[in-house]
Amino acid sequence: MELYHFLVAFFRDGGFFLYPIAAIFLVGVGIIVERFVYLTVETTKNRLLWSELVPHLGAGNFKGVLALTSKSTAAIATVLNYGIARLANARRRDDIEKAMEESLLEIIPRLEKRTHYLSSLANIAMLSGLLGTIIGLIGAFSSIATANPAEKASLLAASISVAMNNTASGLFVAITLMLCHMYLEAKTTSAIDSLEIAAVKFLNSVVERGKQDPESNAPAPAPRGMPQRGLA
Repeated sequence: MELYHFLVAFFRDGGFFLYPIAAIFLVGVGIIVERFVYLTVETTKNRLLWSELVPHLGAGNFKGVLALTSKSTAAIATVLNYGIARLANARRRDDIEKAMEESLLEIIPRLEKRTHYLSSLANIAMLSGLLGTIIGLIGAFSSIATANPAEKASLLAASISVAMNNTASGLFVAITLMLCHMYLEAKTTSAIDSLEIAAVKFLNSVVERGKQDPESNAPAPAPRGMPQRGLA
């Protein structure tokens, strides 16, 4: 209850600009939660699928790889589907690599989606707090200019309280959103790196078995439109 009363008094004494700062904070928290859940789920799906794919890749069993990736919605499955689809028609590393690079162009924007908004929201919150501070100080000097000497101290204290509340709120929201932005960027980069590593390992597996009979392990041509399959 003490926290509740503190927040009520804080907003009551902080002036108008605390409300847009609070709205920015809520929007930022929504983005943080959504991105954290999405990236965690994608990372988990990729890790589980990759653990199943490793034995097939080690044995050069691309049919087994296709059987697993065609049933999965993980991002790594999309990357390998592009490579396997090209592998059905070409054995050159460059051709397969270009196909998987194309898949990354589809996946990476989904992993990075909305994260960049956090830095913008942090800047807006800090500037809103600064604006509220300036408005509070203007009100402070305006109120004491025409007030009775006995009232000047109380009026000045109230106006400075408005200014400091806005400063504190803007900095709190900005720091929180920036820290979360850094964390989500690191998590996104880790997910992208894992996809690139998986693509390289797949390419190495193809090259190592390039001298084998193409008919022994090459998968059947992928169904038309399969590489365009995206994330769930």
